[in-house]
Amino acid sequence: MDVVAWITAASLAAWLWMLLCQGFFWRTDLRLPPRAEPGAWPDVCVVVPARDEAEVLPDSLPSLLAQDYPGRAEIFLVDDGSSDGTGEVARALAARHGGLPLTVDSPGEPPPGWTGKLWAVRHGIGLARARGPEFLLLTDADIAHEPDSLRELVAAARAGGFDLVSQMARLRVVSLWERLVVPAFVYFFAQLYPFRRIAKKGSRTAAAAGGCVLLRTSAAERARIPDAIRQAVIDDVSLARAVKRSGGHIWLGLAEHVDSVRPYPRLADLWRMVSRSAYAQLRHNPVVLLGTVLGLALVYLVPPAAVCVGPATHSGPAVLLGALAWAVMTGTYLPMLRYYRQPLWLAPLLPFTAFLYLLMTVDSAVQHYRGRGAAWKGRTYARPDAAPEGR
Repeated sequence: MDVVAWITAASLAAWLWMLLCQGFFWRTDLRLPPRAEPGAWPDVCVVVPARDEAEVLPDSLPSLLAQDYPGRAEIFLVDDGSSDGTGEVARALAARHGGLPLTVDSPGEPPPGWTGKLWAVRHGIGLARARGPEFLLLTDADIAHEPDSLRELVAAARAGGFDLVSQMARLRVVSLWERLVVPAFVYFFAQLYPFRRIAKKGSRTAAAAGGCVLLRTSAAERARIPDAIRQAVIDDVSLARAVKRSGGHIWLGLAEHVDSVRPYPRLADLWRMVSRSAYAQLRHNPVVLLGTVLGLALVYLVPPAAVCVGPATHSGPAVLLGALAWAVMTGTYLPMLRYYRQPLWLAPLLPFTAFLYLLMTVDSAVQHYRGRGAAWKGRTYARPDAAPEGR
């Protein structure tokens, strides 16, 4: 075989390994674990960090206020220095819809060494501790919950003895770019953090989805959450790691009754979402960045390139191996498209989407070395040890 065929064979071998040995990451049947209603429902406090979320709160906050929870539950919305009247909108929604008690408070600007969201979470947890809840539900301002969401989360945590139960909210998929990029975002996340490994005691794999995290208060105290992760840009994964390292039992799966209402209609919106933290995921390491770029190219770009280039170079083995690798890739992506209720013809386009993610990752590194770092809602974190700048 020629060089192209050997490279393509390596790509196919990588796909066969991921298909069978990467925790069956491509399966989407992992939902909330078996659960039973407890004899007495524990107290829960819901903490919602929010900055400039007035636009999405009318589609999300009423779902929290309307939770059908048999025990005592209370919501603490932390207005993180909003300029669009987020706090006022939240109070108006609570007055209009009723439901669970809502407290709106603000922590002020974060001190050096804290990312803004985690400083807001810290403030919210501090308010909640006065109520002595057994569980904290950490949820983002753009997340809408079905009425039984909190009940199901608590029942699963109690029945399984979990210290952390997290669900990957179903993201909005409406625009063309959302259809191309969003299901792949969750697919790639599951590839990095296979959900089935996360719940295994003794496994080093740990992750959570920040939009929906039910956390046992005692586990948060044992892991020193959020102080122990105060500089984290990717706060959900850092939180799960801290809980697991402290001896906690954690679980992560796909959601059925939890949805994100935040729109990402343009490619630029999705680009910012991914690039703001992609290089932080690689621990700001240029060697890891280079390996990631080469790995993405080998795994996702080589198969279609071999299929297209092989005939021109008269390399039949390259075409055959490339087609097989592309078929395995496509097959592993189909379950995620079904979960997102998207047309299956999008599956063969995964190499194009992976190329976009490769560019987003490189752009994230470029922004980091230009001193801009990870940025979100006007706050920039130039380095892992940098203090937040004006938000």
